[in-house]
Amino acid sequence: MKKPDIRLYGLIDPDNSGGHDLLWLTEGIARGGVTMIQLRDKKSETADFIRLAKDIKAILNPLHVPLLINDRVDVAFAAGADGVHLGQNDLDPESARRILGRDAIIGLTVRDQAEADAAPLDIIDYVGLGGVFDTASKVNQAPPIGLEGLQSLSESLRARRPGLTICAIAGISIGNTPSVLDAGADGVAVISALSGVADPTGAARDFRAAIDTALTVRGAA
Repeated sequence: MKKPDIRLYGLIDPDNSGGHDLLWLTEGIARGGVTMIQLRDKKSETADFIRLAKDIKAILNPLHVPLLINDRVDVAFAAGADGVHLGQNDLDPESARRILGRDAIIGLTVRDQAEADAAPLDIIDYVGLGGVFDTASKVNQAPPIGLEGLQSLSESLRARRPGLTICAIAGISIGNTPSVLDAGADGVAVISALSGVADPTGAARDFRAAIDTALTVRGAA
């Protein structure tokens, strides 16, 4: 299976752009050091969503940053995106793999032990664990799993598939990134901390430096 680089996984959303032009924001955080980008759009018509995804893909291609689409396998396929991130109520990963092909990156959100046990780890390329902390960028019905939950679920998943790539989701800041990575995540998914600032490029650069330092320390421990 593929091991996608999710060290700094930037989420972009027209409803959470911080007032920035979405294409400008995309290029800025890509140049700042995000290693993968996910486009989330819950409101646009399908044709508009596809056009936006194609425009973003055109920006990211020369920067060698993969684009994943949140939820919508049809949009990912039509736009030629690099993959899709699925929630528990979206199209199942097996069907998504058949549609998008063997080379697509497919991620799955996991929120608790039951979902971890049911996750088709032979199909997906990474797991998004969380929400780890409270976040204002998305309404989560379940309480945060915290660092203890992150560590427990990471260990459970990797007992089934050693080396599985795991991304921590929700409420991630530069300050808590070292503890999140120490708890078992390989990277972090970030939205407001990049889009909700005046200088997204600088914020991405600072985040990436903090992540790389924490991973180096973890590897040396």
